[in-house]
Amino acid sequence: MTNKPDLEKKPAPDTGDTEELVHTDDAVIGRAFRWSAIALVCLGVAGGIIFWRLSRKPALPPPQMTSISAPTAAPAPTVQIPEVKFTDVTAASGIKFVHNNGATGDKLLPESMGGGVAFFDADNDGDQDLLFVNSTEWPWSTANRPATTSALYRNNGKGQFEDITAGSGLDVSVYGMGAAVGDYDNDGNVDVFISAVGGSKLFHNLGKGKFADVTAAAGVGGASNEWSTAAAWVDIDNDGDLDLFVGNYVRWSREIDFKVGYKLDGVNRAYGPPMNFEGTFPYLYRNDGNGRFSEVGEAAGVQIRNASTRVPAAKTLGVAPVDLDSDGWIDLVVANDTVQNFVFHNQKNGTFKEVGASSGVAFDTYGNTRGAMGIDVARYRNDGALGIAIANFANEMTALYVSQKQPFVFTDEAIPEGVGPAGRLLLKFGLFFFDCDLDGRQDLLSVNGHLEEEISKIQKSQRYEQPAQLFWNSGAMSAASFLVVPEAKTGSDLHKPIVGRGSAFADIDGDGDQDVVMTQVGRAPILLRNDQALNHNWLRLKLVGRKSNRDAIGAWVNAKVGENTLWRQVMPARSYLSQSELPITLGLAKSEQIDLIEITWPGGAKQRLAPSELNVLMRVDEP
Repeated sequence: MTNKPDLEKKPAPDTGDTEELVHTDDAVIGRAFRWSAIALVCLGVAGGIIFWRLSRKPALPPPQMTSISAPTAAPAPTVQIPEVKFTDVTAASGIKFVHNNGATGDKLLPESMGGGVAFFDADNDGDQDLLFVNSTEWPWSTANRPATTSALYRNNGKGQFEDITAGSGLDVSVYGMGAAVGDYDNDGNVDVFISAVGGSKLFHNLGKGKFADVTAAAGVGGASNEWSTAAAWVDIDNDGDLDLFVGNYVRWSREIDFKVGYKLDGVNRAYGPPMNFEGTFPYLYRNDGNGRFSEVGEAAGVQIRNASTRVPAAKTLGVAPVDLDSDGWIDLVVANDTVQNFVFHNQKNGTFKEVGASSGVAFDTYGNTRGAMGIDVARYRNDGALGIAIANFANEMTALYVSQKQPFVFTDEAIPEGVGPAGRLLLKFGLFFFDCDLDGRQDLLSVNGHLEEEISKIQKSQRYEQPAQLFWNSGAMSAASFLVVPEAKTGSDLHKPIVGRGSAFADIDGDGDQDVVMTQVGRAPILLRNDQALNHNWLRLKLVGRKSNRDAIGAWVNAKVGENTLWRQVMPARSYLSQSELPITLGLAKSEQIDLIEITWPGGAKQRLAPSELNVLMRVDEP
């Protein structure tokens, strides 16, 4: 039997071998796909990294941190504070005045501000008399209380005062704020301007303690809806007569006050700061002679508007006229409450340029505004540098702007000079420089008191009644100039807590040292007799102008005493709403002679003299 060839056999049917090959191919393809995907992802990531590195911005350098530390007070000098006793002689001297703020419970802002005080020679007998500015009842009041007026007290030369208000012409009821004194017509009698809520008053001194209301004829009353505050007589144009600067506070009315609705506890009305009241413009009245004045504030450049809102920017409570750059022309430093302070540089052509910000006086060290009240200026270091002291609100330090080598550049040195931290908690109103111990260096007194009677319920660190603070000038150059004088050195009368407002100084009893008066809101003032007994020599000068204004307001006196130079300015406008005496006092400590006195009269004329007698009041007439 013959076998057939294998070629004739039929192909075997597909089995699992083919299926295995298919699975093998799928695995290979899957692995290839996965590797391709991974490769693509890697390429994408790499491309992204390359793109990011090419397109990213350069890394910023690490921030540079500058360490800023608050200035610290200079070390206290190792010197002994002298004993300078002040004795309350208010009642014993015959002062019976009580301030009336007209309050009936509505808590209206003017009621919290108090009134000023002025030492001046009202009857031209050589003694320093006293004028207390008073407010009165509101027109809408139903309290049925008698109207009140300012009070004039005549000094007998020994520190005893007689009330001569009745029939003096000053017995006019206005809601008074402050006073400015100066002989505007050069007739030898000192005239009186009283700022007020609802229109100011000018009283011409007729002699022998009599005054006439000449407001309308002079044209200085302002509008009936305005609130005038700090004022100063000063010769702005060196023409020999006194012009008048009048600061205004805020745009106020009873209706506006109720709309503002300041509340201490969120429920009950209270007295508060003026942040929510619109600002105002000051006035500058140019003396035209013959008892008439022209208001030139806008043309003179002293009416500043807010740069953003264009509303009036000032809220003035203090003004210090002073020749800041020694060019013979008076400039003006204006203390404003909760808005920037102003510095008006006299351009010698009847106009002023405002340079507060560039000079460093407008704000505090950190660019903030403060609640500025009273103000004074002095060359307290006896080296020619000028210090501008401004009393500020509670929890704000007193400012002490000190002039630098460049003109119109000031630095606040309140902390290193010792006056800043010590008085920060107090609400400061009146302050002034004066030489309390007659050692030749000018000390600083701050009079304090809060606005709101119930403040201690909200702020445990605050009290309505607050003590005054006296800073003794140690004369130290490498340490703090000012040291707080403790009660043990002054007696308790100076440190008694009061609701302090205005303040002024004068020699009321002819013993050469400077006595102090402090006013209170709604209460009696405090008259403090200086009873220091250090046996220091002194000389007082009463300057009388001939070519310049008769009161010599604006004149500077510098006295060479051995290696020291003492500087004093004739300027009654000081403190808060107040005026101090016109004569200047040179304390000499134990020195027994003054080598030379140089007087720079308003306008720049100079006069030299060598006094032969000490411990007297010396009259000096301008040549």
